[in-house]
Amino acid sequence: MEIFILGFFAIGYLVLAGADIGVGMALPYLGRSAGERREVIAAIAPFFLGNEVWLVATAGVLAGLFPRLEGELLHGNHTVVVTLLLAWVVRDMGLWLRGRVPGARWQAFWDGAIVAGSWGLALSWGALLSHVLLGIEGPVAVLPALVLAALFGTHGLTFAALRLRGTLRTRAAVLAGGAGEARTYALTSVVLVVVGVLAGLRLPLEPGTSGPLLVPVVLTLIPFLVAAQAWVWWTFRHRVSGPSYL
Repeated sequence: MEIFILGFFAIGYLVLAGADIGVGMALPYLGRSAGERREVIAAIAPFFLGNEVWLVATAGVLAGLFPRLEGELLHGNHTVVVTLLLAWVVRDMGLWLRGRVPGARWQAFWDGAIVAGSWGLALSWGALLSHVLLGIEGPVAVLPALVLAALFGTHGLTFAALRLRGTLRTRAAVLAGGAGEARTYALTSVVLVVVGVLAGLRLPLEPGTSGPLLVPVVLTLIPFLVAAQAWVWWTFRHRVSGPSYL
């Protein structure tokens, strides 16, 4: 049961947050002006905080149910984990601060932070998963990291195509074959699930001793998390028609 819980949160994060990471990576391509970039960001604005909850939950499950695995991952990938956290902070700072002060230079700076942070997240996850899946370290790990980053980018573009209208949708659907964005999004989601499952099969998944105490608590919370996520998706199911609060 502990393995199921860890996989549920980790794979859920890859699929859900992979979309907003990919949109951030493609922001300069999708949004050619300040107004367009704000509308593109509106496509992920209702979702990115909720998606990050899945990562926080994954970290909590690792610490509580798999303390040995947590130690091995952090010890063997210290630089990658620190880079990932910094990229996460930079990306979120860009999302929150870009619209707080008027001015083209201010917005352009934080738009750059969104792009840099999104690429940093994608490459960091790629480096971490390539180490877990392939045992690759050092400069060579850049190659599989770039492959996973390309997968995140494609996933984000198809998500943007599902959320945007008009010219922005056309740009986002460049890899989706016109109106086939739902099919392409489902395909990239499946690929991310497979990557997560393969990574899990390579990990030493030995639960700690706190399972009997923590597992019932986590299982009780999962339906509330899923229900909240479903409510957000249903509430914001329509395509974006203008800029958001960000």
